[in-house]
Amino acid sequence: MTKRVTITQEAAELVRQLQARFGELMFHQSGGCCDGSQPMCFEKGEFKLGASDVCLGSIEGCEFWMNQDQFELWRYTQLCIDITAGRGSSFSLEIPTGFRFITKSRIYTEEELAQLAPLTYLD
Repeated sequence: MTKRVTITQEAAELVRQLQARFGELMFHQSGGCCDGSQPMCFEKGEFKLGASDVCLGSIEGCEFWMNQDQFELWRYTQLCIDITAGRGSSFSLEIPTGFRFITKSRIYTEEELAQLAPLTYLD
């Protein structure tokens, strides 16, 4: 199976630090507005998911969600969650650490497209 979302070692380490502090976490790819488009990390259940959100998979045991409309624009790209130094302007849990999560992406190969992991929808 081709994963729809992956994570770098550096970002995974930050996620583990946040898990040690906050417990179970979740991600939602922001679609714009005041945050721009960036991955947002929340305590699991602290972000209200809607019927139009889809789960692309998980990173470090954390579900990674995105709005269906936004997913339609990114459906042919694999997302890789990374970090960069600096303080973002969002409500994401990592902001006080001096780092912020960022999304990098690349287009799938034909072979990868044929083996994509399934999406999960809210029940």
